[in-house]
Amino acid sequence: MARDLVDLLWRDHPDAPRGGTRGPRARVSASDAVDAAVALADAEGLAAVTARRLAGVLGVSAMALYTHVGSLDDLHVLMADAVHAAMPREPYADDTSADHASAADALADRTWRRRVRAVAETNLTLLTEHPWLLDVADQRTALGPGTIAKYDHELHALDPLHLPDADRDAALTFVLDFVRGAARARRPDPHGAAMAAEWGTWGPRLAAYLADAHPLAQRVGAAAGAEQGAAYSPDHAWRFGLDRVLDALGALHRDA
Repeated sequence: MARDLVDLLWRDHPDAPRGGTRGPRARVSASDAVDAAVALADAEGLAAVTARRLAGVLGVSAMALYTHVGSLDDLHVLMADAVHAAMPREPYADDTSADHASAADALADRTWRRRVRAVAETNLTLLTEHPWLLDVADQRTALGPGTIAKYDHELHALDPLHLPDADRDAALTFVLDFVRGAARARRPDPHGAAMAAEWGTWGPRLAAYLADAHPLAQRVGAAAGAEQGAAYSPDHAWRFGLDRVLDALGALHRDA
């Protein structure tokens, strides 16, 4: 029988309960199963991580697999926490301290913006390398050591804003929600290639259908398309959106 999820998440802690010593030693561990599941999800998506498929990779039965990871939902939580634990967490480097108040204010503004931008970019990289994370919406992930360490490190990015604790949590959530939305928008469009190939034919027909209708949509769409080189540019949306997120947090800094 598998341990409770919280014990599985903290399985490497010295105080975590251990399995019995009787009987033959298990051929695989919970960590082996989690590592194999992450590799499978990275290669083929979360839907590929089934008990039968993973058991085959590990060379055990599906029933034996469940004794190591609990349920499939529990496994998803373990996988998310494992990749969170593996994230780089570089120390936050501040600029050289300033001598007078106005320069100190400018320094603090640069410092938190640089920190929060780094948090956003690191999380976008995480979700690009492990896109299946976008399909794991389980609040129990917050119980894991990797996720807690990630949360603590990212909260420190907001130190220069001197926010109350609840606002600090909300500010980080605001940033990470934006990142998740941007990561979803970057997922490959299965119809993108077909649209590009057919646009030479579809464009004039669409223009004929529209004629003079919706002039604002036509004008703005044409201008955006000309600037971005496509109907949608995830890179342009990322740069524009992240700057606006930082501007919104900047109001908190000015009001502090």
